[in-house]
Amino acid sequence: MPQTPAPRAAQVHHITHPLVQHKLTLMRDREASSTTFRTLLGELAMLMAYEVTRDMPTQMVEIETPLEKMASPMIDGKKLVFASILRAGNGMLDGLLRVVPNARVGHVGLYRDPKTLEAVEYYFKMPTDMAERDVIAVDLMLATGHSAAAALARLKALRPRSLKFLCLLAAPEGIRTLHAEHPDVPIYTAAIDRELNDHGYILPGLGDAGDRIFGTK
Repeated sequence: MPQTPAPRAAQVHHITHPLVQHKLTLMRDREASSTTFRTLLGELAMLMAYEVTRDMPTQMVEIETPLEKMASPMIDGKKLVFASILRAGNGMLDGLLRVVPNARVGHVGLYRDPKTLEAVEYYFKMPTDMAERDVIAVDLMLATGHSAAAALARLKALRPRSLKFLCLLAAPEGIRTLHAEHPDVPIYTAAIDRELNDHGYILPGLGDAGDRIFGTK
């Protein structure tokens, strides 16, 4: 009986496009208003969507141009799921859905225990037929990695066709956690920052992303 091959090491895709880095710099600025922060985040999500969907499968369909019929490639957006890790992950959804408007959306509700820094789940809702779908888990920050690892474990239990993780910022500690627990899941991020502080915040970071998106600080 053939053996199942070992999972390949997770790859970290650092998206270094100048426009991505420029807009991220503007977002990091402590003087950026919630409106500015949200606008920039939507634009960044659109730019990052091009990278995270680069290897999406396509199929040939027949269309008719003004001049003749032809076969041309299309993706099936209905097979793609953006799984938002609440609440900050929702800040990226508008931009992602502008690029792939037919994608389905799921939500994973987690909060971080302030004492243990472990993830506690309070909500989970996904589309049906996940075994036929490509899933991109979305969160703004990969800090300790505990919330992301817990979310990916729940998503894996549904046996999706493929699974990726997309975030705006990542800390080395969070990357190591995901590598250890989910070596088969590629990580896409706009920045790999220096470290975490004693409270589990990314340094230099951009503060509490949820508070800055929703103006709740």
